[in-house]
Amino acid sequence: MKILDHLEEWLIAFLMGAATLVIFFAVLHRYASGFAIPGLQDWLLSINTSWAQELTIFMFVWMAKFGAAYGVRTGIHVGVDVLVNRLNPQWRSKFILFSLLAGASFTGIIAALGANFVFELSHTSSTSEVLELPMWIVYLAIPLGSALMSFRFLQVALQFTRSGELPVHDHAHVEGLVEDAAEGRQ
Repeated sequence: MKILDHLEEWLIAFLMGAATLVIFFAVLHRYASGFAIPGLQDWLLSINTSWAQELTIFMFVWMAKFGAAYGVRTGIHVGVDVLVNRLNPQWRSKFILFSLLAGASFTGIIAALGANFVFELSHTSSTSEVLELPMWIVYLAIPLGSALMSFRFLQVALQFTRSGELPVHDHAHVEGLVEDAAEGRQ
C-alpha cells in the first residue's frame, strides 16, 4: 500500500507542472510570433500550438478527479457536518461511518458506471477536436479517480472504526516550517 500513500500528490504535481510548461510554451510562442524578425517569425507561425489549451483542460480534469481523492484522504474534501457535530458521540460516530460508507458506495458506483462508459466509448471513433486523442482516454479519469476516491473513503472509514478519528487538515500548518523554526531556536 506504500505506493498508494502519496499517489494523488505525485500525479497532481506532475500534471500541474506539465500544464504550466505547456501554457508557458504556448504563451511564449504567441508573443514571440508577433516579433517581425524575418525567418524567425515565419518559422514560429508555422508551429501550431492550438493543442495547448485542449491538453491543459484535459490535464485539469484529471487533476480535479484525483484531487478529490486527495481531499478525502487528508480531510480537506468538502463535507457538511454541522448537524452531525451536534449529536451525542454515539450517534455522531454512526452518522460519520454511514456517510463515509455512503461516499464509498457513491464513488464506487460512479467508478463502475464510468468504466462501462469508457469501455463503450473505446469502441467508437470519438476523438478530441484538436489533439484527435481518443475520448475514452480523456474520460478514463472518471473511473480511475472515482475508484481511488472510493478506496480513500474506505480507508478513512476503517481508520475511523479503529481509532475514532478522522483525518484533519490544519490549514495553518506548512510542512517543514514548524520543525525548521523549532530547530533554529535550540
